Amino acid sequence: MIIREIRVYQVDLPLYEVTYKWSGGKSVTVFDSTVVAIETDDGKVGWGECCPLGPVYLPSYALGVRAGLAELAPQLIGESPLDIDRFNRRMDQLLKGHPYVKSPLDVACWDLLGQQAGLPVCTLLGGRYGDDFHLYRAISQETPEQMAANVSGYRDQGYRRFQLKVGGDPDVDIERIHAVRAALQPTDRLVADANTGWTQHEAVRVCRAVKNLDVYIEQPCVTYEECLAVRRQTDHPFVLDENIDGLEMLLRARRDLAMDVVNLKISKFGGLTKIRQARDLCVAMGIAMTLEDTWGGDIVTAAISHLAHSTPTELLFTSTDFNSYVTVSIAEGAPQRTNGRLAAPTAPGLGVTPRLDVLGKPVAVYS
Repeated sequence: MIIREIRVYQVDLPLYEVTYKWSGGKSVTVFDSTVVAIETDDGKVGWGECCPLGPVYLPSYALGVRAGLAELAPQLIGESPLDIDRFNRRMDQLLKGHPYVKSPLDVACWDLLGQQAGLPVCTLLGGRYGDDFHLYRAISQETPEQMAANVSGYRDQGYRRFQLKVGGDPDVDIERIHAVRAALQPTDRLVADANTGWTQHEAVRVCRAVKNLDVYIEQPCVTYEECLAVRRQTDHPFVLDENIDGLEMLLRARRDLAMDVVNLKISKFGGLTKIRQARDLCVAMGIAMTLEDTWGGDIVTAAISHLAHSTPTELLFTSTDFNSYVTVSIAEGAPQRTNGRLAAPTAPGLGVTPRLDVLGKPVAVYS
């Protein structure tokens, strides 16, 4: 089996909540997602998707995905998509860095491998743990009262884990955390995710102001060193996200005892192949994980579900279902949440069938 053609699609994903807001006044109303189809010489098609959280979250952006694919995809024609480790080494030889560009290609190869083996990707990644797994709900940045009301509404939908978007004015953020924690039950988990939005002194101040609350603190500052300094001054469980972009940083953070939980994103690592390495390393070290991606629709959600469902339950802190945030469905068979939980598809590969009427014509074809 070799790659005969690579097709690239662009699709807009509007939000049910209209606008998603996080630290520093950042916001997105419509997500620009790139879908990749890898077709082989025997007619099989594997699918992948990459959807950056706008251009100001990580060093990635929507047009960059497609520009990178224009550089990379033509040179992958004739390669075997089933030799996945070799395929990733080839991508790294052809394009230095830019893991988010490589991510949908790698995921599409896993989809093809599952189809060829007649097995779901979940099984290939290590096996299915339990019937389903916990989801978190991200709570867009609003007034303390509105965020508390939103949490209550999502709790009624079955969610028990919440990622509160803070990282703004510390005084308002303190009110946000207090208001939302008061709206939850003692067994609910709350993460205050600053997305690098606080300075070091602001983060320490917020941690002290919520000292008696049951809350996790996630990625308070821009640099790893700032986050580590905050970590050493708080008793709250600590989550790192933006700073962890590879195995080297993961090992460094473990050595420094810089976190209790790590947030791993598929496209930040370059696809399922490399995030599986990080996931398995965390399992070996006993570090709990949130497993997700930057954003996306049905195909991203399917990839997340396979990764999360193949992770030991006690080390899966939580995961997410991005397809429930957006108003457009781009694939049939994608996992759908039930009472705040999700399960990976059981069909071979990713288990999804893209809706070509929604995707429209490819914006680029490489053969």
